[in-house]
Amino acid sequence: MNSLLFIVIGLVAIAGGVVAFAVFGRRGDAQGWRLAATMMLALGVLGVVTGWVLTGANPSKADALRTGGLAAGSVVALYALWLNDRRRRVEENRHEIDRGLYQLQADRAELDRERADDERFARSVEMLGHDADQVRVGALHALAALARSRPDYTQTVLDVLCAYLRRPFDHPEYRKIRGEDDTAAAPDADRERQVRFAAQRVITDLLPLVGAENAQPFDLDLHGATLEYFNIQERMVGQLRIREAQLYKSNSFHHCEFHRGVWFTNSHSYGRLYLNDVVFHDRSWFSRFTAHDMVDFERSRFLGDVKFANSSWQGAVSFDDASFVENVDFTRARFAHDLDLRVVGGLTGLTIGMTVSLRHEHHLPDGWHVDESRDNETGLVRA
Repeated sequence: MNSLLFIVIGLVAIAGGVVAFAVFGRRGDAQGWRLAATMMLALGVLGVVTGWVLTGANPSKADALRTGGLAAGSVVALYALWLNDRRRRVEENRHEIDRGLYQLQADRAELDRERADDERFARSVEMLGHDADQVRVGALHALAALARSRPDYTQTVLDVLCAYLRRPFDHPEYRKIRGEDDTAAAPDADRERQVRFAAQRVITDLLPLVGAENAQPFDLDLHGATLEYFNIQERMVGQLRIREAQLYKSNSFHHCEFHRGVWFTNSHSYGRLYLNDVVFHDRSWFSRFTAHDMVDFERSRFLGDVKFANSSWQGAVSFDDASFVENVDFTRARFAHDLDLRVVGGLTGLTIGMTVSLRHEHHLPDGWHVDESRDNETGLVRA
């Protein structure tokens, strides 16, 4: 009779606990109801298990109560495990929300920095049009600082600097070539030259050195630019466009690596031009290029298509120890001074209309020879 009573009371308690979980478990004060329901379930399990043990042969009330207590304790332990797991998930959700808020704040701060950088970039570009040369120099350095702090701006800043060098500039040397008096314009021209020198230095500083680890080669668009003492030696460049440009004094590209195309088409070099120890990974075109002074290509490597068609070389030109992978187009190229074509590995190319000066030294590749002209001044090159 006692065992049956224990079982009935236990079942009633279990039913009450289940009802409490089902009905009150979703209320605002559900935590207290869940605890009460758990205690009712534990009491019910105690009663059912104790009564079930007492139905056995020769039951011991102490053993029955001990077994029922263990079962009830298991229920409480399961509730505690569930409660800890729930707290853990709540804590994880809270941390996830905190991380989301932190990321949101970081994104907002980054957006504010980008907005400030955009405004600084716009102000610097605007100051490049200022009448005062010191303001323009300050704008150049502001752009350089922006490119250093924000590497993703580097190509854009280089484009702006190249655009500044493409601005029309009546260089004093060109006025002398035309035989014009530049006395009145000399002060303004000299101030502008200083600004342009600053722009050239900033370009050099922003270009990565050859061999720099994980360096990105940037493009330079100097189409129609006026350059003087432009020096990017030992720098890595992507694409270089110097079409229809004017180069004065001495300009140095030696020990550079050009990873994409290089164009000097229709440009004029009025001073020394150093292109020695250069690696041209892609095409390099000097079509209709005019050099009024010496040009040095010694030890340079031309790995792509090369064109010197319709070019004119008034000063000495040296390709000593240079190497060419593809055929070279020398069609109607005119060399009026010393020419050294003692390249490494031989040379094949188009020489239709190519001429050299018979009054100066010329060293041609094996198998090439010169047909003297009637005036004994120029010779036609035969490959």
